[in-house]
Amino acid sequence: MSNVIRRNYPELGEVKAPYVHSVKHGNTLYISGLTAFGTAAQHEGIAEQAEEIFNQIRKIVSAEGADFSALIKVTIFITSFAEIDALRKVLYRNYGDHLPASSLVEVSRLFSPDLSIEIEAVFGL
Repeated sequence: MSNVIRRNYPELGEVKAPYVHSVKHGNTLYISGLTAFGTAAQHEGIAEQAEEIFNQIRKIVSAEGADFSALIKVTIFITSFAEIDALRKVLYRNYGDHLPASSLVEVSRLFSPDLSIEIEAVFGL
């Protein structure tokens, strides 16, 4: 498929697994599940980790010439609902008036015990 573009973004760090940060197909941008791993927020609470992830997403989307007004769907994986109110504040702040379709899934753990949240996103370009 010539209209599929797979891309990593150096400012997000090297990918050490079999995936890319994003895949663009036509006018749709699929962003892989991102975490705060390797950042200062890795050892912080879910709100701080979520803010870090949204900063990463913002970098990707900006590099593709878009912004959060193009957000279509998010899937959020969390390890506990204990901090859900703090997470909701972060979500509202980052989405603004552009609320996406969304799934929120509690999982038993992520790939590192320090991580509380992973977010993947889909944008229309």
